[in-house]
Order: sequence, then structure tokens, then C-alpha cells
Amino acid sequence: MIVRSLTLRGKRTRATLLAAGREAFEEHGYDAVRIDDVCARAGVSHGTFYTYFDSKEALFGEVAQAVVGEMFAASAVGPAASGDPYARIEAANRLYLRAWAANSRLVRMVEHAADADPRFGRLLLELREAFVRRGADGLRRLQEQGLADPSLDPRLTAVMLGGMVEHFAHVWLDLGERAGEQDAVDHLTRLWARAIGLTPTSTSSQEGP
Repeated sequence: MIVRSLTLRGKRTRATLLAAGREAFEEHGYDAVRIDDVCARAGVSHGTFYTYFDSKEALFGEVAQAVVGEMFAASAVGPAASGDPYARIEAANRLYLRAWAANSRLVRMVEHAADADPRFGRLLLELREAFVRRGADGLRRLQEQGLADPSLDPRLTAVMLGGMVEHFAHVWLDLGERAGEQDAVDHLTRLWARAIGLTPTSTSSQEGP
């Protein structure tokens, strides 16, 4: 990745290239997109592209980071939501499914690229780490409050339960498993809560993940 101090105009040009790249990848897939396609969409020359990115792979990596960052922000429950842990898990699952629906094509593209290039595999692990940390921190807080099974390893539990939600999102939204959103969210939440030893009747008004 090319890193240098940019002028305001340079920042705008770089942002335009990122937006053009994202559109091209979403429409045509990673393999089919050429740098010239991105330049045409952005309205810049081929040489200008290399002022900001040293390859198509570098552009795609930044697009992927932006997408997962948006998904992370979109699926955050936030302090304004209910303090009931069960309700917060339910809200997080609903927000994640909606965030996946908006971005699944690009996320799957990163996974496909990872099969051929280990750099994207490492990127995928780095991008998922933010979700794992959030889930582990939430479980750790519940354990400290006596609301979740204290014998569970927070990180491993977050990896496994997060994987359950991610895989279901793929099967449901990408492969067409038939289920309404409310049923999907309800089942995911009950499975998650039972796995960590949390039930609706044990949640009162404590602060959750």
C-alpha cells in the first residue's frame, strides 16, 4: 500500500478510486475487474491510480477493510439499547444479519480470494478479529456479573458462536434458506444465550455485551 501525505484534492481522488473499485468489485467480481475499469469509473488516468495504490490487490484490500468496518459499526448495539443482556444479544444478531445482507457479496469475494492468495487469508483473520474481541469482551462482562457460565473460554466461545451466526447468515441470505427475519433472529439468540448459560428470565436489567 502506498502511504504518503495527501492534499485535500489527493484525498478526494483516493476516495473516488476506492468508491469506484468497490462498485466494480460488487458488480463484476474480483477476478473480472481490471485497473483500467476502475480508472474509467473514477474518471482518472491509469497513471493516477498508481499514485495511490500499487496494485489491484492493494485496492481490494482497502475496500475489504472498509466493508468489514462498516459491518462492525452497523452491528454494534450501542449504549442506547436495552440493558437486558438477552435483548442486547437479540439486537446484535438482528443488526448483524442486516449488515451481512448489505455487504455479503464483497465478504464472500474476500474469502474466495483467500483460497488463492494467503495475504487475503491473513486479512480475513485480521478483519474478523474485531468481531471476536467484541464478543469475548461481552461474554467476559456477563461472567463477571454472574450471568454466564464462568467455565467458558471467552475467546473460543466468541469464535464458535460468531461462526454460527456468520454461517447462518450465508446460508440464509446467500443460499436461500427459507426463514423470516424474526424467526432467524429468535433462533440465533436462543442458541447463543443457552450456549453461554443465559436465559431471558435471568437477565433483568444488567448491562450486557
